[in-house]
Amino acid sequence: MMIEPHAKTPRRQEPGEEDDRLAALVVDACVKIHQQLGPGLLESVYERVLAHELETRGCAVSRQAAIPITYEGMAFEEGFRIDLLVNRQLIVELKSIEVVHPVHKKQLLTYLRLSGLKLGLLVNFGEALMKTGIHRIINNRVERI
Repeated sequence: MMIEPHAKTPRRQEPGEEDDRLAALVVDACVKIHQQLGPGLLESVYERVLAHELETRGCAVSRQAAIPITYEGMAFEEGFRIDLLVNRQLIVELKSIEVVHPVHKKQLLTYLRLSGLKLGLLVNFGEALMKTGIHRIINNRVERI
Protein backbone atom coordinates (compact mmCIF):
# COMPACT_ATOMS: atom_id res chain seq x y z
CA MET A 1 0.00 0.00 0.00
CA MET A 2 1.16 3.53 -0.74
CA ILE A 3 -0.11 6.68 0.97
CA GLU A 4 -0.84 9.59 -1.33
CA PRO A 5 1.34 12.63 -0.60
CA HIS A 6 -0.42 15.66 0.89
CA ALA A 7 -0.84 19.04 -0.77
CA LYS A 8 2.12 21.42 -0.81
CA THR A 9 0.71 23.72 1.87
CA PRO A 10 -0.45 21.58 4.79
CA ARG A 11 -2.63 23.20 7.39
CA ARG A 12 -2.47 22.40 11.07
CA GLN A 13 -4.90 19.62 11.82
CA GLU A 14 -6.17 18.53 15.19
CA PRO A 15 -7.33 14.96 15.70
CA GLY A 16 -11.04 14.39 16.14
CA GLU A 17 -13.04 12.02 18.32
CA GLU A 18 -12.58 9.12 15.89
CA ASP A 19 -8.80 9.62 15.90
CA ASP A 20 -8.76 9.66 19.70
CA ARG A 21 -10.95 6.55 19.91
CA LEU A 22 -8.68 4.71 17.50
CA ALA A 23 -5.55 5.79 19.40
CA ALA A 24 -7.08 4.54 22.66
CA LEU A 25 -7.85 1.20 21.02
CA VAL A 26 -4.22 0.89 19.84
CA VAL A 27 -2.88 1.83 23.28
CA ASP A 28 -5.09 -0.81 24.89
CA ALA A 29 -3.83 -3.43 22.43
CA CYS A 30 -0.20 -2.42 23.09
CA VAL A 31 -0.67 -2.75 26.85
CA LYS A 32 -2.20 -6.21 26.41
CA ILE A 33 0.65 -7.36 24.18
CA HIS A 34 3.31 -5.92 26.48
CA GLN A 35 1.74 -7.65 29.50
CA GLN A 36 1.69 -11.00 27.69
CA LEU A 37 4.99 -10.89 25.79
CA GLY A 38 7.02 -8.44 27.87
CA PRO A 39 9.82 -6.19 26.59
CA GLY A 40 12.85 -7.19 24.58
CA LEU A 41 11.52 -8.99 21.51
CA LEU A 42 12.32 -7.86 17.99
CA GLU A 43 10.34 -4.93 16.62
CA SER A 44 9.08 -7.12 13.76
CA VAL A 45 7.47 -9.51 16.26
CA TYR A 46 5.58 -6.68 17.96
CA GLU A 47 4.55 -5.32 14.55
CA ARG A 48 3.04 -8.63 13.48
CA VAL A 49 1.33 -9.32 16.80
CA LEU A 50 -0.07 -5.78 17.08
CA ALA A 51 -1.38 -5.93 13.51
CA HIS A 52 -3.13 -9.21 14.35
CA GLU A 53 -4.56 -7.83 17.62
CA LEU A 54 -5.92 -4.72 15.87
CA GLU A 55 -7.42 -6.78 13.05
CA THR A 56 -9.25 -8.96 15.59
CA ARG A 57 -10.67 -5.71 17.01
CA GLY A 58 -12.09 -4.78 13.60
CA CYS A 59 -9.38 -2.43 12.34
CA ALA A 60 -7.96 -2.32 8.83
CA VAL A 61 -4.17 -2.52 9.22
CA SER A 62 -1.47 -2.03 6.60
CA ARG A 63 2.07 -3.04 7.48
CA GLN A 64 5.10 -1.27 6.01
CA ALA A 65 2.98 1.20 4.01
CA ALA A 66 5.03 3.36 1.67
CA ILE A 67 5.10 7.13 2.06
CA PRO A 68 6.47 8.55 -1.17
CA ILE A 69 8.74 11.54 -1.48
CA THR A 70 7.55 14.07 -4.05
CA TYR A 71 10.19 15.94 -6.01
CA GLU A 72 9.48 18.16 -9.00
CA GLY A 73 6.04 16.65 -9.45
CA MET A 74 7.20 13.03 -9.28
CA ALA A 75 6.50 10.62 -6.41
CA PHE A 76 9.24 8.20 -5.40
CA GLU A 77 8.28 5.22 -3.22
CA GLU A 78 11.85 4.84 -2.01
CA GLY A 79 11.11 7.41 0.67
CA PHE A 80 9.80 5.91 3.88
CA ARG A 81 7.80 2.97 5.21
CA ILE A 82 5.57 3.24 8.25
CA ASP A 83 5.30 0.23 10.51
CA LEU A 84 1.50 0.26 10.81
CA LEU A 85 -1.25 2.34 9.24
CA VAL A 86 -4.52 1.78 11.09
CA ASN A 87 -7.83 2.51 9.34
CA ARG A 88 -5.93 4.73 6.87
CA GLN A 89 -5.84 7.46 9.55
CA LEU A 90 -3.41 6.59 12.35
CA ILE A 91 0.32 5.97 11.99
CA VAL A 92 1.88 3.62 14.55
CA GLU A 93 5.67 3.61 14.62
CA LEU A 94 7.12 0.78 16.69
CA LYS A 95 10.41 0.52 18.55
CA SER A 96 11.94 -2.08 20.83
CA ILE A 97 14.82 -0.11 22.29
CA GLU A 98 16.10 0.99 25.69
CA VAL A 99 15.57 4.73 25.17
CA VAL A 100 13.48 6.76 22.73
CA HIS A 101 15.55 9.62 21.34
CA PRO A 102 14.32 12.87 19.74
CA VAL A 103 15.20 11.49 16.29
CA HIS A 104 12.53 8.79 16.70
CA LYS A 105 9.87 11.43 17.36
CA LYS A 106 11.12 13.48 14.40
CA GLN A 107 10.81 10.38 12.22
CA LEU A 108 7.11 10.09 13.08
CA LEU A 109 6.60 13.84 12.61
CA THR A 110 8.09 13.48 9.13
CA TYR A 111 5.69 10.64 8.33
CA LEU A 112 2.74 12.76 9.49
CA ARG A 113 3.83 15.75 7.40
CA LEU A 114 4.44 13.68 4.27
CA SER A 115 1.19 11.72 4.57
CA GLY A 116 -1.02 14.62 5.69
CA LEU A 117 -2.42 12.50 8.52
CA LYS A 118 -3.32 14.07 11.85
CA LEU A 119 -2.14 11.64 14.50
CA GLY A 120 0.61 9.14 15.19
CA LEU A 121 1.74 6.97 18.07
CA LEU A 122 5.36 6.12 18.78
CA VAL A 123 5.31 2.90 20.78
CA ASN A 124 8.45 1.56 22.46
CA PHE A 125 8.00 -2.05 23.54
CA GLY A 126 11.47 -1.92 25.11
CA GLU A 127 10.20 -0.03 28.15
CA ALA A 128 9.61 -1.86 31.43
CA LEU A 129 6.16 -0.19 31.66
CA MET A 130 4.14 0.29 28.50
CA LYS A 131 2.61 3.55 29.73
CA THR A 132 6.05 5.19 29.68
CA GLY A 133 6.72 3.87 26.18
CA ILE A 134 3.87 5.52 24.30
CA HIS A 135 4.21 8.98 22.75
CA ARG A 136 1.31 10.71 20.99
CA ILE A 137 2.36 12.95 18.13
CA ILE A 138 0.00 15.54 16.66
CA ASN A 139 1.39 17.75 13.93
CA ASN A 140 4.28 19.36 15.79
CA ARG A 141 3.26 18.43 19.33
CA VAL A 142 4.58 15.44 21.22
CA GLU A 143 2.74 14.15 24.28
CA ARG A 144 3.58 11.22 26.55
CA ILE A 145 0.49 9.14 27.35
